[in-house]
Amino acid sequence: MSDITLALSSIVKIFPGVVALNNMNFELRTGEIHAICGENGAGKSTLMKVVGGVYPPNEGHIKLFGSEVKIANPLDAFSKGIAIIYQETSLFEEMTVLDNLFLGREIIKKMGPLTMLDYKAMALKMEEIFKNLHISIPVDEKIKNLGMAQKQMVEIAKALTFQSRILILDEPTASLTQQEVDALFGIIRSLKSQGVSIVYISHRLEEIFTLCDRVTVIRDGRYISTRKVAETNKDELVADMVGRSMDNYYPKSDVQIGGEFLLIKGLGSKELLHNIDFTVRKGEILGFAGLAGSGRTELALALSGFTPPDYGEIVLEGQPVKFKNYRQAMDYGVVYVTEDRGKYGVIVQMSVKGNIVMPQLNKNSRFGVMNRKSEYALAQDMKERMGIRAPDTDFLVVNLSGGNQQKVSVSKALALNPKLLILDEPTRGVDVNAKAEIHRIISAMAAEGLTIIMISSELPELIGMCDRIYVMKDGTIAGCFERPDFSQEDILHIALAAAPERRETA
Repeated sequence: MSDITLALSSIVKIFPGVVALNNMNFELRTGEIHAICGENGAGKSTLMKVVGGVYPPNEGHIKLFGSEVKIANPLDAFSKGIAIIYQETSLFEEMTVLDNLFLGREIIKKMGPLTMLDYKAMALKMEEIFKNLHISIPVDEKIKNLGMAQKQMVEIAKALTFQSRILILDEPTASLTQQEVDALFGIIRSLKSQGVSIVYISHRLEEIFTLCDRVTVIRDGRYISTRKVAETNKDELVADMVGRSMDNYYPKSDVQIGGEFLLIKGLGSKELLHNIDFTVRKGEILGFAGLAGSGRTELALALSGFTPPDYGEIVLEGQPVKFKNYRQAMDYGVVYVTEDRGKYGVIVQMSVKGNIVMPQLNKNSRFGVMNRKSEYALAQDMKERMGIRAPDTDFLVVNLSGGNQQKVSVSKALALNPKLLILDEPTRGVDVNAKAEIHRIISAMAAEGLTIIMISSELPELIGMCDRIYVMKDGTIAGCFERPDFSQEDILHIALAAAPERRETA
């Protein structure tokens, strides 16, 4: 890995009022997997968009395969062998896999005076690429029918149709199950063995230590360090990322847990949930573990009125309740924070204030006239309480980092003064420092007596923050652990084991 494939030196990128990249340096070798990590807003995506031709740098130099180049636009980057695969795929949902792969670069053939698309040649080319990647997806399948992992594979295959020699992966595993992550890692390693150079951007440090050769840390738009993965550790990387050492990633407070707050008896639906039984105690942080598709989110939606269950009983503070919709659940103090903040959690083109006050506009208005003073006071209080890093509450959410967008999503819920807060993947897609801040806030809320249900795919998070953990498997409760008995291996064993026998109820 001695050859330098890509070298960036003294890169500067300035947006109005913001220096996003300040004398940034980066070096990628042939056939290496090089991680880039840093807090949300550190400049990772901006740097990669400079490489991908989305943003022209204000200053600096880019060398590609030893020669200085200027990258005019994304198509120019593709032609130079550079491909970026973003967390959100850019495929056309209603088109087939084959059409997406060759869109704008179709193979054509002559039939006498006529020119037509050579679908046979394109299919053969696609099958050759898929064979090299050890994946099998039908050529005529529409993208909308594929899972997220398969869409990622199609994006990688599309990049290889350009004969890309540099592949940039931006948070590629954020929406994948562990099995899909393992399959993706196999493909990445295969590409590395073929001499492809890979830039891997991820907040999941454990993935960096599993997959990558070197890691570069950037902070506040500046280059901080480059280390061999085998010669560093998590604490060193985190210290580089946040500018200080972090001793406590899960700042859980000791809380006096009260009596039974929520009782679920025989809850189920015809679709996925089957005879769910559990309890939550006042002031408790109750965790739900399980693989993707195990029913955790579906349970949260049933408890909060989005998809009322077909049978079973919900007893809240000793009173049986039935929520026909989310508004009724909120009226009882049950508030849900979605796992998909971009789609359901926040409206990014609105301000911080607009998002926070939106669920309770009726409380801040009289005769249809909004109380602007009350709105401002509420939004300002939540901004300070949650530590949202924005100049003011009129700042647009789209301009915030992912961690601060997540804080806005949680702020919307807390502003309602809930009795039961259901957090679905509360730290997905946020950096290690923002995670610690969100964990601190969750712990403080529990100390104030708030009852919390936390769903997470990160077992260290559940083990660090929860008082008890239920494990779900195929829509059932498969196991329960008290805090003294927490074990990542035991929880995974239950999550991966055969589902318990179901007792269907009419």
